[in-house]
Amino acid sequence: MAAFTFILVVIVDKKAHWDKAYSGSEADCWSWFQSSPTVSLELIGACGLSLDASIIDVGGGGSTLTGELLGQGFTGLSVLDISSIALKRSRERLGDTAEGVVKWVESDITGFSTIDRFDLWHDRAVFHFLTNAADRQKYREVLFRNLKPGGFLIVSTFAVDGPKKCSGLDIVGHDSQSLHKALGGDRLQLLESRDEEHVTPKGGVQKFIYGRFVCR
Repeated sequence: MAAFTFILVVIVDKKAHWDKAYSGSEADCWSWFQSSPTVSLELIGACGLSLDASIIDVGGGGSTLTGELLGQGFTGLSVLDISSIALKRSRERLGDTAEGVVKWVESDITGFSTIDRFDLWHDRAVFHFLTNAADRQKYREVLFRNLKPGGFLIVSTFAVDGPKKCSGLDIVGHDSQSLHKALGGDRLQLLESRDEEHVTPKGGVQKFIYGRFVCR
């Protein structure tokens, strides 16, 4: 009798997963939550952008970054997230201060389509969820189609010695060199990298790596 091997493939509905994650708890219970995105703000500040620069925060539906940038006077902000729940919460939190200033985009980044072109692309903790090469390639295609030449890219992922999962999903950790290569290699110049030990709301520690790049 021939032997058969059965392989169970689990397909995650990403939107449903993240809608559930964002609807099931308060912001200060999410492991990735930052009350103040200090490193991101420092790296954005180093880019020397004008206040009318076009900025997109990828996966930023549950982040406080947009509120901080609004407070600094930036006027060309977009927030993209796969979760409508995350976007709704941020819109409610920011209220009238974001009206007419922030563009809210519900989309999976690998399928994002827009005519907008950005001076800055910020991504904290989205890219590391792209565990297969095809999705990383789609991300790069969207990135280079929409980031202006000379525009800045700030991406943060878990470090190589950081967590292997987040919100029950596998991730791919990086160091500065592997992150540079995975994002596009010679199409980007690495300007600086930062390590961060993020203390979660429950007191745990997650190691992150940040890269700030300029698009050639």
